[in-house]
Amino acid sequence: MEELFGISKTQLKKILTQALSRGGDHVDIFFEYRATSFIKMEENIIKTTSYSISSGAGIRVIDGEQIGYSYTEDITFDNLKEAASAASYIATNKKENLIAPIQRTRKRNLYSVSTYSIEEPISRKIDLIETVNKTARGYDSKISQVTVTFSEELRKILYVDAEGKFFEDIQPLVLLTCYCIADDGKTRQGAGVATGGRSGLEFYEIDENSPIEIATEAAHIAVTNLDARPAPAGSLAVVLGPGESGILLHEAVGHGLEADFARKKLSNYSDKIGEKVASEHCTVIDSGLIPGLRGSINIDDEGTLPEETIMIENGVLRGYMHDILSARIMDMHATGNGRRESFKYPPMPRMTNIFMKPGNYDPEEIISSVKFGIYAKRFAGGQVNIVNGDFTFGVSEAYLIENGKITAPLKDVTLIGNGPDILRKVEMVANDLKFSRGGWTCGKNDQRVPVGIGMPTVKVSEITVGGTKL
Repeated sequence: MEELFGISKTQLKKILTQALSRGGDHVDIFFEYRATSFIKMEENIIKTTSYSISSGAGIRVIDGEQIGYSYTEDITFDNLKEAASAASYIATNKKENLIAPIQRTRKRNLYSVSTYSIEEPISRKIDLIETVNKTARGYDSKISQVTVTFSEELRKILYVDAEGKFFEDIQPLVLLTCYCIADDGKTRQGAGVATGGRSGLEFYEIDENSPIEIATEAAHIAVTNLDARPAPAGSLAVVLGPGESGILLHEAVGHGLEADFARKKLSNYSDKIGEKVASEHCTVIDSGLIPGLRGSINIDDEGTLPEETIMIENGVLRGYMHDILSARIMDMHATGNGRRESFKYPPMPRMTNIFMKPGNYDPEEIISSVKFGIYAKRFAGGQVNIVNGDFTFGVSEAYLIENGKITAPLKDVTLIGNGPDILRKVEMVANDLKFSRGGWTCGKNDQRVPVGIGMPTVKVSEITVGGTKL
């Protein structure tokens, strides 16, 4: 991939030497090329198409807890030396550093793709979109509006550092979405479904990911919600459905397990390793190793191989997600969670695919244990304090549980609570772990990265439900 960026290994060593000219503990160079495209259909017409390419490189110098970072969008040897010089000014220790021989490092392959989607004819993508649109509109006469989008990305990265690491990776990403509005003349309800991952267009040849399945599910939810009852309000037992409800785990718990928050004492989990922080039914894991998921990566954005990181085990806090900087400061090892939005930013600890380990209960057993409560299957937007875990989440697909059975669909369901508190109230965890294939993207410090989420069916003894009917 050196040919893509036009910089030789000899030049790389000179740039690294320049970056360490004033000292420092660590230096790395991150090259990135990104191509993206987007297609949108509304009112049976392709209304938007776009295609963009960006490339550049960033140089980072770490000196103690300080970071010097500089980047260029014009990759030349001279520009990189200038960026290296700018980044070097953070360093003050003046110690001598040696540049290790640069050697290509082997990596795994979690997303083997025969043809990258972005290299396929646009006609194939429009065929997908038209199939979704036609299927959704034909599902029921109450479907009044359908919006379908297809987005794709191809990201090529190269990482090199003074310790001799030399990693490269090509990361594909596809996403197909369908949003339907149903109207019966009295009320309107909307529902959206998205599916994708690190794959090519062959992803949509699998039955559960097919355009027909996506359209049918979105239309079904929208039409079903026309008959939804007002949600009850109060403190109720809540059963979180498999897959999509992992977003609550990600937002309200996961960020507090990122080591930069933990070491700065900004997390509920700071200084609590070895302590019980959740129900004994809860084991929370982050893994970048699950083939095809949005958050899976062959290497992270600072050349570390991802791993399966157990943060909470049977309710006990075991550790955090680390990048190189936090691992150095906290005397831990980097866990493959150093991620960045692009070459314009330094990496930081970020989730890849976070999930709760499955338990031993059957999902039906969990539902039957609830006399009166809520089954939350699919989540909409919400507000989260990612430091302390306080959240308000809208539930876009929810059902009433009465006497151990799922009965009526509900509307206007909001869950209000605190992530760490919810984990302490987990009473049952099912054996049906499911990973969502939705288009999840995580924002932190103005950086957005693709992530994955997973969840089995989980019973929480009580969550505050903001509804409209007492």
